[in-house]
Amino acid sequence: MLLLDIKNIKKYYGERLILDAKDFKAYYGEIIGIVGANGSGKTTFLDIIAGRNIPEEGSVNLYGEISYITQLDLEAASEVNNRMAKEFNLGFNSIDTASGGEKTRFKIASSLSENSSILLADEPTSNLDIQGIELLEKRLAGYKGLILIVSHDRELLDKLCSSIVEIEGGKLKRYSGGYSQYKQQKDAKFERTQFEYHQYTENKKALEDAIKEKKSRTASMKKAPGRMGNSEARLHKMGNQKAKGNIDKAIKAMETRISKLEAKEKPKEQLHVKIDMQDAEKLVSRILISGKGITKAFGSKELFREAEFEIPNGSKTALLGGNGTGKSTLLNMIMGGDMSIKLANGTKLGYFRQGTDILEDDETILENVTKDSIYPEYFVRTILARLLFKKDDVYKKAGNLSGGERVRTCFAKIFCSDANVIVLDEPTNYLDISSMEAVENAMKLFEGTIFFASHDRKLISSTADRIIFIEDFRLNTFEGSYGEYIDSGDTDINKKKLLLDTRLSEVISRLSMPGKGDDVEQLDMEYKKILAEIRQLETSK
Repeated sequence: MLLLDIKNIKKYYGERLILDAKDFKAYYGEIIGIVGANGSGKTTFLDIIAGRNIPEEGSVNLYGEISYITQLDLEAASEVNNRMAKEFNLGFNSIDTASGGEKTRFKIASSLSENSSILLADEPTSNLDIQGIELLEKRLAGYKGLILIVSHDRELLDKLCSSIVEIEGGKLKRYSGGYSQYKQQKDAKFERTQFEYHQYTENKKALEDAIKEKKSRTASMKKAPGRMGNSEARLHKMGNQKAKGNIDKAIKAMETRISKLEAKEKPKEQLHVKIDMQDAEKLVSRILISGKGITKAFGSKELFREAEFEIPNGSKTALLGGNGTGKSTLLNMIMGGDMSIKLANGTKLGYFRQGTDILEDDETILENVTKDSIYPEYFVRTILARLLFKKDDVYKKAGNLSGGERVRTCFAKIFCSDANVIVLDEPTNYLDISSMEAVENAMKLFEGTIFFASHDRKLISSTADRIIFIEDFRLNTFEGSYGEYIDSGDTDINKKKLLLDTRLSEVISRLSMPGKGDDVEQLDMEYKKILAEIRQLETSK
């Protein structure tokens, strides 16, 4: 069933054409991922569909009601009463005291309870921990209708999407399958286009060279010598004219062949950011960071109780835990020289944190990065160029940068330092997918030690070789990859709790807006039963 029909949409910001969508249709049951670089028009596209932004040209025809999970607007969460906030089992009693992740989860629940047939979602995983993302996946997978989702979470796009729409240069291009299939199709198309362009330029050049050679032969034809008689001179001239005529015919034939060649445009180079990690000081200690007897609380909120952990030399360790469990606090304790945490001799830390406040706003990108760099300026400029800062971009003031630009500047600052251990707190926040993949590639290539907190499951899966997870105020270590951690028996309780949370969310949504066939009393009984099971599960850990 057709739910969305877009025709000849054009949207300008100033003189820039941000969107040029000729024909786009979407149907019931589809989950469509929207991808593209930062600033390519993804949010604008959703806003136009929702009627929040009016295009200069074209039409949007909707055949159903819309719910919209916006990226920044938390009004939906604020409208929900505080009793429902408590019932949703998010651990807070008031929207006013909720964290960003808690508000995001409730905003999603509110949108999904509106019984609309079209759901727009703009970065719905922002501020969510891994458990929240997995809960969101299950809710979206069970949605009855059409979903258009803008997300940088590649695993979410892989698991949910039936197709991917890329916005590039204002144009919409649809690919079948999830994100991985989109990447394969896009890479294959680029290689084919590159081959066709190479064949076209080679053929054209060969014909042009042949024309040039024949023209030079024509120009070198000699006039009849002065000592030659008139009759001989006429014969010589006639021979030259005939030869010249034949050459001219051949030149025209080749020019015709060139005009009939199917012109191929040079494919736009795909942006691949490769970070050259220079050799930092080598460390010989087996354990580079260790913590014992870690105890931390903020008022009545306890985070750690006699916790301990170790970070081995050369490891890439992911720190996992729900929102508010203390991931950022632990990383700050490491960087702040907390008495309960020890560093091996020679350890030099490079730190990236969510607030990106390692930058001086009144300094340029180049000044920020070179200030603490151990490398010459040409190397710094090379790193910045590979992080998409070209030419005069390096003279932008840090205070005027977008979130994604600040993140990339911070990475350049770290890469140009003498760090041999990198500590990262949510390194892929605010990045578009191509930049995320660049960061991921850099982490793989880095030969030093990395300790990082992230909710990006793709990043964790592809880079981490060990896991530290926060549970019951402790720091528990799993020696193995993220996939092995998920498959291990250690997570059975968490998996069961996730299933109960998923069912609880569904029941609460139906209670908040009962359908015609819903038995409210029965739903209320089920809600209390599930809540009791969750509490029993939490006490049995």
